[in-house]
Amino acid sequence: MIVRTTVKSIQDIMRQDVGVDGDAQRISQLTWLFFLKIIDDQDQELELTKDGYQSPIPEKFQWRNWAADPEGITGQALLDFVNDELFLALKDLKLTGKPGDRRRVVRDVFEDAYNYMKSGQLLRQVINKIDEVDFNNLDERRHFGEFYEQLLNDLQSAGNAGEYYTPRAVTAFMVDRIDPRPGETLFDPACGTGGFLTCAIRHMEKKYVRTPQQREKMEGSLRAVEKKQLPHMLCVTNMLLHGIEDPSFVRHDNTLARPLISWGKDQRVDIVVTNPPFGGREEDGIESNFPAHFRTKETADLFLALIVRLLKKDGRAAVVLPDGTLFGEGVKTRLKEHLMEECNLHTIVRLPNSVFKPYASIGTNLLFFEKGTPTQDIWFYEHRVPEGQKAYSMTRPIRLEHFQGCIDWWGGKERQGREETPQAWCVTAEEVKARAYNLDFKNPHTVEEDHGDPETLLTDLARADVETAGLREQLKAILAEALLR
Repeated sequence: MIVRTTVKSIQDIMRQDVGVDGDAQRISQLTWLFFLKIIDDQDQELELTKDGYQSPIPEKFQWRNWAADPEGITGQALLDFVNDELFLALKDLKLTGKPGDRRRVVRDVFEDAYNYMKSGQLLRQVINKIDEVDFNNLDERRHFGEFYEQLLNDLQSAGNAGEYYTPRAVTAFMVDRIDPRPGETLFDPACGTGGFLTCAIRHMEKKYVRTPQQREKMEGSLRAVEKKQLPHMLCVTNMLLHGIEDPSFVRHDNTLARPLISWGKDQRVDIVVTNPPFGGREEDGIESNFPAHFRTKETADLFLALIVRLLKKDGRAAVVLPDGTLFGEGVKTRLKEHLMEECNLHTIVRLPNSVFKPYASIGTNLLFFEKGTPTQDIWFYEHRVPEGQKAYSMTRPIRLEHFQGCIDWWGGKERQGREETPQAWCVTAEEVKARAYNLDFKNPHTVEEDHGDPETLLTDLARADVETAGLREQLKAILAEALLR
């Protein structure tokens, strides 16, 4: 079957419903429905392959028992069942307390979920379309997985929901450079829709996972937290699509809502890959969880302090941060000093403003660092838009192959043999300190365009203004004469 066509027809049906307003609501509605279908297909497979396996969802509310019959419950009766029974039951699931309890996954997904549809007939049509997808068919699941990625990309047009999406080329490049392996604890403290997690899973499956034991080690080492309900639900569904049986490691919480000092040694991780929200401000009281010299309401700054704390010795991180972090003063200066004292900030990849278009036109940077030794030198690499293209856009987005020049320059795992190029340059820690930890180093190899002598330019501008005024007066006289005739 053609998954893209199926999902498009579902969205067309939902557009007829007066209760669904805009892309964000449509995607939220689609996600909890797909979640129930995906987990039920997965349950049916596990019931056959695992002795004594029981679905986390009570029998009455399993997709196969209320949704799978195309001639089944519809209209007002369907709405009453969904709103008054199914949602209430799944929001209030009792946990078993056992490790790998999938009930927690279901309860967390439905905690803040909502049925926006007002027409039971249209809801039945949507359900029937969803039921056509067989998620136990590997080919169909792969095709749907590809479309799901596009669906997440479509969040860019859903207003503020776009903040949950990091271009997949960026996440794939960062994960490739960090090179996670099964058994290494990997954490995304602001995971959004799970882009870094899915890239890490694919990377490990491609390079290292060869046995069920290795896959178990990989799955058991993933950690993630997401504060907002919609991206959390999208992330959990994303994990199920990638064959993760127990995505309960994706917690619905605010990573910053606990004292920094409470993160003990037993909670340290090997790897952090993340794009923390920037430009946002935390609610009152959150900053008090941090030492006085790091206190701020700016989310990205708090996450940077947390990441340095969370890394084990020799742990490594790749983090997306805005230009403001590089040149900012005050708390930002203290954070950068702390980062360089605690970690080896070895590479900063500077991205053009258009990478996150259309929902943000802000200069961003990829910071790569390792915990345990102070920074000696920082290499900068300026990523440029491909030749013949003025900027990245929705129709011409950044792709992984655009990072190939940086990958070739990187110098492998040990970063050996790096050289200065028209796009790469190195600064010392002493140079950074001399600039009060301002990391906004411009490319020294870029020759600035000569716009001419300022005095001459001002004189030419004044002359042009006089000429323009004279022409304007001539035009007025011509028009006045023409009106008198």
